[in-house]
Amino acid sequence: MTQNIPTIGIMIKPRHYKKLMNNVWNERLLPSKLVIDGNEYESGITYRGDHIRTFPKKSYRINFEGYNQEYSGNEIHLNAEYRDPSLIRNKLSFDFFQTIGCLAPDSRHVFVELNGKPEGIYLQLESVDQWFLQKRQLPDGPIFYATTYEANFSLLTPEDGPKSSLFTGYDQKVGSEKDIHDLETFIAKINTIPREKFGEEITKYLDVKKYLIWLCGAVCTQNFDGFIHNYSLYRNSETGLFEMIPWDYDATWGRDWDGEIMEYNYVPARGYNTLTARLLDHKEFRDQYRLMLEEILDTSFTIGALEPKVTNMYNQLRTYITLDPHKSRKSINLFEKEPELILQFISNRNRYLLEQLKNLT
Repeated sequence: MTQNIPTIGIMIKPRHYKKLMNNVWNERLLPSKLVIDGNEYESGITYRGDHIRTFPKKSYRINFEGYNQEYSGNEIHLNAEYRDPSLIRNKLSFDFFQTIGCLAPDSRHVFVELNGKPEGIYLQLESVDQWFLQKRQLPDGPIFYATTYEANFSLLTPEDGPKSSLFTGYDQKVGSEKDIHDLETFIAKINTIPREKFGEEITKYLDVKKYLIWLCGAVCTQNFDGFIHNYSLYRNSETGLFEMIPWDYDATWGRDWDGEIMEYNYVPARGYNTLTARLLDHKEFRDQYRLMLEEILDTSFTIGALEPKVTNMYNQLRTYITLDPHKSRKSINLFEKEPELILQFISNRNRYLLEQLKNLT
């Protein structure tokens, strides 16, 4: 039986809401309350994201006054998923990453009301921070968000100009000044270790197996931006190694960040970015990746494994789609057709990647 999605109420005083609307780029939290199941939680609110702040349906960052037991943390994100006509691509991606053994935030669909008026269907996302680690009983460690395309693991910007700093493209979520230096050292090593020593040396800085699992997820879902953007880096304090965590995966499963069709063969099996290229240049890592990807294409990234998940999400959201004030009749019709498009993408992408495996020998 399909379960209903929960309703979350956001209460904010008119003068604070006016401040929020008058400056969409403001990062300062404004007083608010979050209401769920009749319980009220004091919180601060601001918009989140980059270009998405200009959309009619805004995304929000909610910060609680300290640790919140209900949400197992002190912060959540409410993503509008405005450019994704299916409203499920982000969640489908994070669930898929978790299935294949990669760290990824928990998420759930919710219906949001703002001061008693419907705002529509949102995706509630867990923040990737110290509470994210604690919830999974992982060692503490610094966390960085890759916020711009300069987070490409290169010494150069995507325009091929030299970076002013190797920290360019990142925001630090957790950690100290020393941790920033460690990240810069990691990026420098990616680019300067000689080819003949790369396989041995990179394992001192990167959890290669976990990176390759992340790479399988990014390649299967075909998040073009995800190789130089839309990820978090966590450095495990016990191993001293960096690990990848996906973030913002709405431009996937056959659509790009504008919501336009992206053909199933747009991103090759080798992916992109300097780190991936150097890893796959090493035969041992390339063979490891090929075997991982082959297994995932046989088990997790299939119509049989994913069709029930797609169908269940759609059945949950269908009741609420007409209540979303940002959905027109045209967009609702498009929403109804998206399962077929997503499943066709999975079928085509699976076949394409199986053919690409021979290029990884």
